[in-house]
Amino acid sequence: MSRSISTRMIPVKISDADDPRIAHYRNIRERDLVGRQSRFVAEGKVVLEHLLRSSHFQTESLLLLERRLPLVADLIASRPDVPVFVVSDQVMEEIAGFNVHRGILAIGRREQPLEPGKLAAGLPEHATVVVCVGISNHDNIGSIFRNAAAFGAGAVLIDKTCCDPLYRKALRVSVGAVLKVPYAQFDDAVELAELLDSMNFRQFGLSPSGRQTIGEVAPGGRVALYVGAEGPGLPPSILERITSVRIPIRQDFDSLNAAAATAIALHHFPVL
Repeated sequence: MSRSISTRMIPVKISDADDPRIAHYRNIRERDLVGRQSRFVAEGKVVLEHLLRSSHFQTESLLLLERRLPLVADLIASRPDVPVFVVSDQVMEEIAGFNVHRGILAIGRREQPLEPGKLAAGLPEHATVVVCVGISNHDNIGSIFRNAAAFGAGAVLIDKTCCDPLYRKALRVSVGAVLKVPYAQFDDAVELAELLDSMNFRQFGLSPSGRQTIGEVAPGGRVALYVGAEGPGLPPSILERITSVRIPIRQDFDSLNAAAATAIALHHFPVL
């Protein structure tokens, strides 16, 4: 039976889009372009569930259409420490300007960033890590995180040229997986490869011109899968350092989407 909204939590009705209590939600489309320091916007019920249950991210507040309260009553009751603000459709339109959130928004805050070395070292002897180099497309980065969560990857490592996984669109496309799969940022892919070598990771770079097909690689153990941006792919410096593998496709077609290629590769190295 569904629980009613906890008496310890009383939603606060906001009638003015300029109310300072919801300042972090205002103009969320433009603010994504300039950054929000350590804060980010979560949209929709599924993403909200991941946020409220995460041990790596804090939930600062919720902003809901008043008619959406019954839909998230159980979630709200489980976290009476989180302030909840409710608004009308008109006020939500003034704040957000679009409807992909389905009337459910939250402000999250990231904790101290994880270090790639410590994150990788803490993984078990049978684990897969996805390494992203130059993935600047928010749809791709979100989809890669979703794939990582689906196939049980232990972590995603991203270089500094990748887009922020907590960007509103990337987080939405990941269906909250960015809040579920641990990730860390690194500076140099070659240095990272040396570090992962020392931790007994077998390392493979996805490339249309890979030296062998991915099906020829035996799954198991610690595996690091490198994926680059569509077009340029992985830089030569890293492909010379690790083993390049390809996914067989028709010879008259160029390549797969980066996220699709990652999904196929992770399917070959599942940790389910």
